[in-house]
Amino acid sequence: MTPQKLITEVETRGQAMQIASALQDLLEPPPDALTVFEGKAGANGPTGWRIEAYFSDRREPRELEAELSDLLGLPSPAFHVDEIPDLNWVALSQASLPPVQAHKFTVHGGHDRDRVPQGPHAILIEAGEAFGTAHHATTYGCLMGIARLSERRRPFRRILDLGCGSGILAIAAARSWPHATIHGVDIDAQSVVVARENAAVNRVGSRIDFVCGPGVSSPSIRAAAPFDFIIANILAGPLITLSPDIRRAAAPGAVLMLSGILNREAARVIAAYLAQGFALLHHRRYEGWSTLMLAKRG
Repeated sequence: MTPQKLITEVETRGQAMQIASALQDLLEPPPDALTVFEGKAGANGPTGWRIEAYFSDRREPRELEAELSDLLGLPSPAFHVDEIPDLNWVALSQASLPPVQAHKFTVHGGHDRDRVPQGPHAILIEAGEAFGTAHHATTYGCLMGIARLSERRRPFRRILDLGCGSGILAIAAARSWPHATIHGVDIDAQSVVVARENAAVNRVGSRIDFVCGPGVSSPSIRAAAPFDFIIANILAGPLITLSPDIRRAAAPGAVLMLSGILNREAARVIAAYLAQGFALLHHRRYEGWSTLMLAKRG
């Protein structure tokens, strides 16, 4: 079946990233593919930002707008349907994603390999079957946090990527702490397959143990605990629910980085982790989303 393409346009990059993140991270089910790009320059400057969402199952634009308004607590821009030819639309959407610079990291697809300087901070991630390409503010915020932590030269030895998705954050951690043992876990089996493939392509596959399972309660994750650095880029509700389990998996003094949190949800997440004995170090906001850095007391 030829997929449906829904299109909207907004004025600023911030608006575009907020809508795109909500489509990818909060909508159930999310689009099968998503593109965001700046409009062409005209006499009065760029014409704004365009978002294209591809769905295998047809969606009514008005219903999609209502869902986005409920998720974000803000009015949604208007969407309209654009008919598309029967082509390899996933590949086409991937090719339109530009590289992302997040502090020292450059995340790019294979189509930009020849245009991106290769080195320890270049990470190759293809958009597709698992979340995490750094085009979303949640992943971007985590990459920024990893880069800043690595500059402080704290010698993390055991690192957990909880909800690893594409494996991008575990890969960034492997590049930043070459002597660390790194574990990644995701409840989605296909994400684990993709994460392993991405780690191998980025030449850190032998250093990261990816498993499919129910988070920190997975047997291999329990056996590897405690961790001195835990990354959890999921959503506010699960983060709150998992806070006691994450506390048990964290070593005394461990650093915890949480993302996937809308700004309006951050206070509840912070409160849950303060109650578990964590102290808030940083609260950074990117395009309507929050990335939290905390430390376990003691």
